Amino acid sequence: MIHELSDVKTKNIGSDTLIWQYVVILAGARIGKNCNINCHCFIENDVFVGDNVTVKSGVYLWDGIEAQNNVFIGPNDTFVNDLYPRSKQYPSKFQGCKIEEGASIGANATILSGLTIGQYSLIGAGSVVVKDISPFSVWVGNPAKQIGYITKEGKRLNNDLKDEKANKRYEFDEDNNLIAVS
Repeated sequence: MIHELSDVKTKNIGSDTLIWQYVVILAGARIGKNCNINCHCFIENDVFVGDNVTVKSGVYLWDGIEAQNNVFIGPNDTFVNDLYPRSKQYPSKFQGCKIEEGASIGANATILSGLTIGQYSLIGAGSVVVKDISPFSVWVGNPAKQIGYITKEGKRLNNDLKDEKANKRYEFDEDNNLIAVS
């Protein structure tokens, strides 16, 4: 579904994707299936959005941004694709960022260019991310600092990889996935 009050130029949109009112998507963008692009969003040409991605209202995805499958991008998140911008002076290639599978970014976070947000990581609301985020980690603040870990299912772990509520300990396996060990 593409709302009649949107301006969508790309033909690369997967099935069952919802695009709400006042969204602008340029011709080169690629949007996967079963996505939800909320109202008042803008997506440039050199942008890839995987399957099952949620982009909440007020988000602008600039050239160079890649959001892999099952990513959540919160309302009013800001992405930077040029660290040294000057009016009417453009780099030969914009440095976007890569948001890996299953990562979630809370509302009003700012993500600087050239970074990777690791798989299934969680960025807290209002955080300013200035360096790469490791998989399954939780980051908050300005500048964002790691305060723990999170499982693929969303269970919060402390810095010692322990779920204190369930009294379970986790570790990373050889494929860098978090698994319960006790």
